[in-house]
Amino acid sequence: MLKPATDIRPHLGVGLVSVIAWLAFTLPDHPDAIGWNAFLRLPLEWPLLMLLLLVVPRRLRKPSALLSGLLLLTILFLKIADIGTKSAFERPFNPYLDAKMLVDGWNLISGTVGTLTALTGVVTALLGLALVLVLFLAAARWLAAMPRPARSWLVIFLAAVTLFGGLATFMGTPRIEARIPTYLRTRLALIVKSVEDMHVFETELAKGEGPRAGARLFAGVEDMDVVFLFVESYGRSALEDPRYADTTRPRLASVQAEIQSAGLVSASAWATSPTVGGLSWLAHGTLLSGLWIDSQARYDRLMISSQPSLNRLFSEAGWKSVAAMPAITMDWPEAAYYGYRQTLAAADLEYRGKPFNWVTMPDQYTLAAFERLGRGPAHAAGEKVMAEIALISSHAPWTPVPTLVDWAEVGDGTIFNPQAESGDPPSVVWADPGRVRRQYIQTIDYSLETLGSYMARFGRDTVFVILGDHQPANIITGPNASRAVPIHVVSADRDLVESFEAHGFTAGMVPGAQTREWRMDEMRQVLIDRFSAP
Repeated sequence: MLKPATDIRPHLGVGLVSVIAWLAFTLPDHPDAIGWNAFLRLPLEWPLLMLLLLVVPRRLRKPSALLSGLLLLTILFLKIADIGTKSAFERPFNPYLDAKMLVDGWNLISGTVGTLTALTGVVTALLGLALVLVLFLAAARWLAAMPRPARSWLVIFLAAVTLFGGLATFMGTPRIEARIPTYLRTRLALIVKSVEDMHVFETELAKGEGPRAGARLFAGVEDMDVVFLFVESYGRSALEDPRYADTTRPRLASVQAEIQSAGLVSASAWATSPTVGGLSWLAHGTLLSGLWIDSQARYDRLMISSQPSLNRLFSEAGWKSVAAMPAITMDWPEAAYYGYRQTLAAADLEYRGKPFNWVTMPDQYTLAAFERLGRGPAHAAGEKVMAEIALISSHAPWTPVPTLVDWAEVGDGTIFNPQAESGDPPSVVWADPGRVRRQYIQTIDYSLETLGSYMARFGRDTVFVILGDHQPANIITGPNASRAVPIHVVSADRDLVESFEAHGFTAGMVPGAQTREWRMDEMRQVLIDRFSAP
């Protein structure tokens, strides 16, 4: 007589539940920690979870399995999100703050690798998480159906592992530990801290309008245009990291010689950015409001506040406030906070050339369009200009790398089409971290070369304030890099520039290693004071 076939599903359930739980409990939350070694430890949460699924009463099996599956899925999601945010921004994922940036993240990724590729990646990730949950629920059901006596022996084994593992943990035995309670508690504490931080920020806003000068506001530059230029991903590492200094320092020396020949002088220092790797608007908001804007929640609250932006103060003092923002491709209600009299978003800049992947237009075109559409009409109307310009050629994916053309030939931008179609696509460049770094510094070099040529050509009766918005991601800088960015003040007014030197800046385009470093929110008042001195 034939014996009935053995049902292998309970044993398969043991394996699947163990693999999924082990992965969730041991997966590192930092990209630098990923490796086989990270998974070679015993997470005490694993036997506890298995015991729960085995001993829970029959009527509670389904809800227990569902709750356990959702917990594992949440842990996996948080850890994967941590890996992403620590790679890009060198900080853990914050559900309270980062959920608001999903759209911005999508815009960046789709612009970098293409909409189809980005969509495929997102769908694959979501389907992968859904598949994990489905497999876990099925495996948990099979596990709960484990027949005796195998069920009893498995319970005894898991209880013994839990007991001896707990004793080993108490004695400090390496590779046997329970990290998840601390991980989730830390994440909850991060959310609570973020909520408390918003209450602190509300208090700061309630104090009043914040740093500003008196009746003679900007008297020191009353006959000049003032142009603020944010250079994307231009951080301290670009000047001091040996991999990049051999490119950047000679370029800054070249810029120094070029502007000197045009009668301009410069002074430089360091400023600490509130962000790293991205979220450039936080740096803009920090410098221009004089408040520390290091999260999207703070930025959103600032946008509906009465805290006067530096742009608005210039406008009230008689300047025409202009913004040139080539990365703005959708509605931008935040412009109302800054108080621009003229906003030149991507479409308003009238670029007819092809984009450089995510980068809508090269920096040279942005500057030429500002002169033609912003400063030119203002001067024709007898107005001074205060401008905020975002230069984005050095934004990831750093391919293709633009080159400078004759300013007289910039036209509508179609001259840049051959450049926009040159070079390898991001998928090829980003397959080699060394090449990513080389392309990065080449775009920084291009932006600085463009700025030198621009200031020498258009710098008469103008004060330029050039600064980086933030350091690039740690694929460029390496771990634990400074958050400082260079800031340069350039003008033909020697007395004005020397007043910055007296305040701690270094003469020239290269700040010294010991040059003072201000927080970016503090730099606003430094600029107001220097610009307002008689």
